[in-house]
Amino acid sequence: MEGKYLSLGGETATEKVIEKSRFIATSRHICGDEEAKAFVAEVCARYPDATHNCYAYVADRLGNLLRFSDNGEPQGTAGMPMLEVLRAKKLCECAVVVTRYFGGIKLGAGGLVRAYSGCVAENLAAAKIVCFAPCVENVYLFGYPDAETAARYFSSRGAEVVDTQYADGVRYTVAVKAEEEEDFNAALINAVSGRVKIFAGRCYFYPFGAKE
Repeated sequence: MEGKYLSLGGETATEKVIEKSRFIATSRHICGDEEAKAFVAEVCARYPDATHNCYAYVADRLGNLLRFSDNGEPQGTAGMPMLEVLRAKKLCECAVVVTRYFGGIKLGAGGLVRAYSGCVAENLAAAKIVCFAPCVENVYLFGYPDAETAARYFSSRGAEVVDTQYADGVRYTVAVKAEEEEDFNAALINAVSGRVKIFAGRCYFYPFGAKE
């Protein structure tokens, strides 16, 4: 497992009116082509009476699986400009749909490109961008006297507490960046004078920074 990549931390919807046409941009983190298609279908179902539901997505974490659609707009005026915004932001595993309700005034090819790309840019500016990085999900077991110290330590190091359980002691399940794990564990052991049991868990990509 190598590398990091940027994506979206959730779903974001933004709206604007351009020359009486209503544009609604909806973006979301997706994982894979099938999930991207399902998201596009979901947004289309929300706005079944829209004039156009144009989309673009980058379905994989390497930035290679790209798809877009003008959905009835003149060729090259919607989907590709939308995709170029995603690529310029270096986003992966993300999809965006721009829904248009035609207001009676034609924008022309240049106007459409500016409208669709601008709607995506504004949407991404409002969205939460997160960094997916390789992590190790470890379990850390403490006695109650050390639990608060551990919680402060996790927060200070930017690790994400995935789960907390209370029984004979406090059991934290924590996503730790893989590249920092060795130093992270050593410093933690020092912080609680060795009073911790560590159980190694699974490895996967975690969206660090996704939580408020």
